[in-house]
Amino acid sequence: MGTQARRFVVLCPHFAPDIAPTGKVMTQIVGEWAALGHEIHVITALPWYREHRVEASWRGRLVRRERTEWGSITRIHPFPAKSKTNLAVRAFAFIAFSVIAGICAVMVRRSIGTRRVTHRGIDAVIAMSPPLTLGTIGWLVARLRRAQLIFNVQDVFPDAVVKTGAVSNKTIIALASWLERFTYQRSNAVVVLSADLQGNVRGKIGADKTGRVHVIENFVDTAGITPQDRMTPYRRELGINDEVVVMYAGNVGFSQSLDTLVEVARHMPQVIILINGAGAALQSLRQRAAGITNVRFGDYQPEARLSEVLATGDIHVVPLRAGLASVSVPSKTYAVLAAGRCVVAAVDRDTEIERLITRAGAGVCVAPDDIEALRAALSALVDDQTRRATFGHAGRVYIQQHPTARDVAAAYVRLLPDSLSNS
Repeated sequence: MGTQARRFVVLCPHFAPDIAPTGKVMTQIVGEWAALGHEIHVITALPWYREHRVEASWRGRLVRRERTEWGSITRIHPFPAKSKTNLAVRAFAFIAFSVIAGICAVMVRRSIGTRRVTHRGIDAVIAMSPPLTLGTIGWLVARLRRAQLIFNVQDVFPDAVVKTGAVSNKTIIALASWLERFTYQRSNAVVVLSADLQGNVRGKIGADKTGRVHVIENFVDTAGITPQDRMTPYRRELGINDEVVVMYAGNVGFSQSLDTLVEVARHMPQVIILINGAGAALQSLRQRAAGITNVRFGDYQPEARLSEVLATGDIHVVPLRAGLASVSVPSKTYAVLAAGRCVVAAVDRDTEIERLITRAGAGVCVAPDDIEALRAALSALVDDQTRRATFGHAGRVYIQQHPTARDVAAAYVRLLPDSLSNS
């Protein structure tokens, strides 16, 4: 791959200032592409992740477009569905958002001030899933713009929602599975986060196309996330003193098996169980934890406080329901390692998160959905501050050797042929 500047269209469900993890990832990658001299046109949603509705300052228009020094950002109403159980409403939202995104992508034109790209064509469309529909729309845009399609798969769908039981309708599953294979087979490259996901996708793409499936791991900003003292201002805000804090920080969904953490709290009254975040399962989790005095809940905090929030936890739990670790890689794990905190991962054995924790020497892994195993692992660490510190230090050292956002951005560009026929 040469050093020529490229022209990208990016289709993604979230982008800064939205706070979704995938949005943070794509925002940093775009920033690195811009620093390398590429032109990028981002098609994304209006910020909505925090409360599953468009933030007040962004309401009033279906589509908003802004110029940037590296290209443009087009933001579209995401038609957010507050209930994740209403499949018809969610399907409509995904399709409507994806179709409007596709129309906007087809209409992308050269931005004023993007000097380095001399042709008028698009080199590549980078489409992120979920939602799966964005990948299929990405294929259509790539065909119309005579561009390469790079399909970025953050979670394997529909596998992830099927394994949680969120979708059981056989017709819907069959349609989604067909759409999934259709998009894989027509992508010039499929990017996944781990060898587990790579194996899953390769099993669906056809033997002659398995070479198109590439592993490019997500990254973490080790300069922005740093170890801090455990006695944070955030503890004081939550009314927590010197107790050992077992923390879960991230999306509070049904795939995280957080009910097991609430049950563990009943048997460990000496520690504080802190669940920090929001999501579809939050209300039911609060109801389950009613009357358990050592379970606390915290809201999402500004990005500038991320190191402080993570430092509040002495032990971080990364839980996934059985069967999900082969189709999903929780990016929060990397952030916890960067914060210098130890991890207890309740995930399927011989999957990426377990291998990561083992390689880093950053914690322990137990079987998913096993309350007693989780309680035993946490109890051992609660009583051993030295071991917690050793795990935390080892994780920080390991993650500092991990690929950076610049490395990841360059890896995507290397997927493109040296010569493209756009004109």
